[in-house]
Amino acid sequence: MRKQLSTATALFASALFCMASQSHVSATPASDTTAAVAEAEAVADPAYKILVFSKTAGFRHSSIDDGIAALRDLGTANNFTVDATEDAAAFTTGNLSQYRTLVFLSTTGDVLNGTQQTAMEQYIKGGGGYVGIHAAADTEYDWPFYGGLAGALFQSHPAIQQATVDVEDRAHDATAHLGPVWQRTDEWYNYRANPRSTAHVLASLDESTYSGGSMSGDHPIAWCKDYQGGRAFYTGLGHTDESYADPALRRHLLGAVRWAAGMTEADCRPETGYRALFDGTGTSGWKQAGPGGFTLADGTLTSHGGLGMYWYDGKEFTGDYSLKLDWKASGDDNSGIFVGFPASDDPWSAVDNGYEIQIDATDTPDRTTGSVYGFQSADIPARDAALNPPGEWNTYEIRVTGERLELFLNGRKINDFTNTDPARSLKQGHIGIQNHGDGDDVAFRNIRIKESGSTPGPRSGAVKGVNGKCLDVSGGAGADGTQIQLWTCNNTTAQTWTLPGDNTLRALNKCLDISGGATADGTKIQLWTCNGTPAQTWTPQTDTTLRNPQSGKCLDASGGTWNDGTPVHLWTCHTGPNQKWALPG
Repeated sequence: MRKQLSTATALFASALFCMASQSHVSATPASDTTAAVAEAEAVADPAYKILVFSKTAGFRHSSIDDGIAALRDLGTANNFTVDATEDAAAFTTGNLSQYRTLVFLSTTGDVLNGTQQTAMEQYIKGGGGYVGIHAAADTEYDWPFYGGLAGALFQSHPAIQQATVDVEDRAHDATAHLGPVWQRTDEWYNYRANPRSTAHVLASLDESTYSGGSMSGDHPIAWCKDYQGGRAFYTGLGHTDESYADPALRRHLLGAVRWAAGMTEADCRPETGYRALFDGTGTSGWKQAGPGGFTLADGTLTSHGGLGMYWYDGKEFTGDYSLKLDWKASGDDNSGIFVGFPASDDPWSAVDNGYEIQIDATDTPDRTTGSVYGFQSADIPARDAALNPPGEWNTYEIRVTGERLELFLNGRKINDFTNTDPARSLKQGHIGIQNHGDGDDVAFRNIRIKESGSTPGPRSGAVKGVNGKCLDVSGGAGADGTQIQLWTCNNTTAQTWTLPGDNTLRALNKCLDISGGATADGTKIQLWTCNGTPAQTWTPQTDTTLRNPQSGKCLDASGGTWNDGTPVHLWTCHTGPNQKWALPG
């Protein structure tokens, strides 16, 4: 998987706060709201292989051949090899292992037998990728694993017609080339369920622009998700033969394949409840401090000159919040996001009173991308694994809870910082984006925030561990002392854990507990009535382990192989795969 970045020392410190002599330039309105021209140049990925599967047991789309040809063209231009088949016998553990992702191209009906389904499940749980195109949602209705993988299954469709596609995420490689809206003619599927709560929606249909939409105005049409250890992408586009000659659709499919194959990163966690601070259509509530500024074009703010800061003076944030934004550097550029500073037209106020989340490819660890500038380095290996290189978009989530700041890059936690400086506070303040100076050209899109008031909001969902299995209460029993184990994820209440914000994990109205409050390796982890003791305290770490502060040890799936029923116990922290846990977002 290609990644950028060294942490070579640069002469950044001496230049960081030099005030440039450029005059302030206000942002200018964008004019383009249509689909952008697809990028023609090839991406420089290492060689890999994909399997395109197009078996049909129901309706057969005439566009399948065009789709295969388009994917072969994309592969030739972008360094991946396409094997295409309609032979389900290809679905064996050994054969699938050679592919970085599987593409289900307008498959229909029941296309795999039980043994083949098991091989595909093992492939996904082992980190494989899946891309479903159009009628892939009209496939395998009686296989629950596949329904979860696809995200939603077909219900009906009206006649082929033009509609407006609202591009909700312009950072993912499959949609970054598009404008905020995309006019297309296709066969628009209605789905049996809305995937928004379980997947990250990239694009949706404006049901007011065509006839026959039946999803009550919230109509996702393309999405991505992490699924049981693998990556899953689905797009409802691609019914017509003509679709596959469209450069914009081809680039959409290329981005889907690249992400599913692990060639690029994205935040594919479900996202609900955010409101826009900057949505690309205007800059109401924003104000420039200091010289330089930002230009607004194609829904994107791009820095120029400086040193200055574009800050949101529409509101001071005084409670807990999650701030998300998309950013892209064109090279070895410098910028950052400031939080927790008082209202001021002097950019030095943010420097002296707030905290900067850094964007800079090649500085020292406490001053490079993902650091809390000058205070704390990111987890550099985690940062490097999550980071897209210059020219590609990245997504930051800055999650503030009291004086704690957690930083997620493309969905992966890379920093966890707590303010202890009495002269600063994360509990209240403004936010801003930096224009660092001449030549430091960094672009920003889709700045949004979700506030949860003055107390941390609970998060609920599955806790996923090694082999894509879920933390599970054995037998779904609620009795004190019930063993906690690994089990195939099944969305039951025995696997629904709530993090209320007090460093406990709760299921079935009880807490994740260390038996007897012991500290020895191998101590049983159980369900127990919540009692506020240290035996029920679990602190998430930047390396994705869960540590009990009293013992200094980690939540661990026992043994060296991990199957359904593997017990979970306490063990000395070693950051192996059986100590890695993905918490609800």
